[in-house]
Amino acid sequence: MGKRSKVSRLFLAPVLAFGLSGGGAFATEQSATQSACRLDQVELRGDWGQARFSIELADDEAERATGLMNREYMPKSAGMLFVYPEAKRVSFWMKNTLIPLDMIFIDSAGVVQKIHSNATPHDTTPILGGDGIKAVLEINGGLSRLMGIKPGSHIRHPAFANTSAAWPC
Repeated sequence: MGKRSKVSRLFLAPVLAFGLSGGGAFATEQSATQSACRLDQVELRGDWGQARFSIELADDEAERATGLMNREYMPKSAGMLFVYPEAKRVSFWMKNTLIPLDMIFIDSAGVVQKIHSNATPHDTTPILGGDGIKAVLEINGGLSRLMGIKPGSHIRHPAFANTSAAWPC
């Protein structure tokens, strides 16, 4: 299959913030499990609740180098997941990036290690993610804080091995 099958139909799924409560918990949990672990979406959870983003996947050198550059708009329900073959020290910058972004740095188990909020468009100052980073989720600037996403939150996506994932598929 071509490149189009790997990259999502960006911006299609709404952001869902939901909690599990009462008698409907089983149905909600079952629905979340059935929709989980698609290449074109990520789910996050923490004591703040849960969220789902439609994503583009940047999992090769060329895609990671281009990222979200030169885009004038991104819906709140969308993002880009940068995935590396192995966990390592990573840093990003905002060169040629037109919109403010939150950068969520994630380890191999799918646990959020660091969040850089509201990265400034066009800024070439390195944004350090730290060591042992397997993936970086970029979403609209300020959205992490608004939703309550913080270090320790879990992410679910096929990029994180089921055997070591904090929230497996």
